[in-house]
Amino acid sequence: MRSLFENLYPDEEADNSYDIPYEALYGKGYRGIIFDIDNTLVPHGAPATHEAVRLFERIHAAGFDTLLLSNNKEERVKPFADAVKAQYIFKAHKPARAGYLQAMKQMNTDPGTTLFIGDQIFTDTWGAKKAGIRTILVKPIHPKEEIQIILKRRLEAIVLFFYHRRKGSER
Repeated sequence: MRSLFENLYPDEEADNSYDIPYEALYGKGYRGIIFDIDNTLVPHGAPATHEAVRLFERIHAAGFDTLLLSNNKEERVKPFADAVKAQYIFKAHKPARAGYLQAMKQMNTDPGTTLFIGDQIFTDTWGAKKAGIRTILVKPIHPKEEIQIILKRRLEAIVLFFYHRRKGSER
């Protein structure tokens, strides 16, 4: 029997975006990576850091195309995208599928060759799953968040409880 939460479950989890084995994922046939920005790559509202720039240099050197998919305004997204040399879509209306589909079109990838990396289940993971994209859920970088995100985190904890319980029973 499928769980009520199944469509919200990430395909995998990682502690952060910086320690993911991108080269191995490229070896498995993935060619495009869609990233969320806030609390996935940097704390909420922060500019691109040297660490983020180096990460994207590493990812691009491995052969990946990258795109930042954000619900934020262009004033937030464009400078970050320019700094890390990634394509971007702003005001993406995540979890709507349209932004994810447009991202794959821009990168010339498909669901089988695209990854999504983000920190929120109800926007990032759910939207990517609706578009058929493999998801990696990372832990939020910084605990300071807007109130609506804090409330969503409480609901996410319930989803993750059932996700971890299911994963434990599969072992």
